[in-house]
Amino acid sequence: MDTLLPADIVELAARVVAENRAAGRSIAVAESCTGGLVAAAITEIAGSSDVFDRGFVTYSNEAKAEMLGVSGDIIDAFGAVSIACAWAMAQGALKYSRADVTVSISGVAGPGGGTEQKPVGTVVFARARRGTDEVLAEERHFEATSRAEVRHQAALVALELLLP
Repeated sequence: MDTLLPADIVELAARVVAENRAAGRSIAVAESCTGGLVAAAITEIAGSSDVFDRGFVTYSNEAKAEMLGVSGDIIDAFGAVSIACAWAMAQGALKYSRADVTVSISGVAGPGGGTEQKPVGTVVFARARRGTDEVLAEERHFEATSRAEVRHQAALVALELLLP
């Protein structure tokens, strides 16, 4: 067995490493609901140390605040699964790393934890790039049959956002 991860995730991670290497960019990730899956996918690729600076697994709200500087006011007002929180996570990853580009992921993987406003399958993403004012943040709703499927789909979107 060459990898524990699904082939589509590994293939996309290989593209992320190769294309960021070619672009001369370093990357970092800030993960919540994916629990390090994106970082694991990237580091599954030989040579990933050329581009991967670090990963932050900030599952709890306290970790988001302590490791990424996410304001408690953002979490209180909008929740951890919000565009505002994802944006703050991506900015924090940029601030506390040497990466040129960062991606953040926060969501409701299920099977519990969903609400009417944020049902299971709701995942927010943000990308921040050093030296730009780019604002890229989005909310997605995955029609997933399982927790694993939500996390799988979220990891794919995050990896796509890391492509130059």
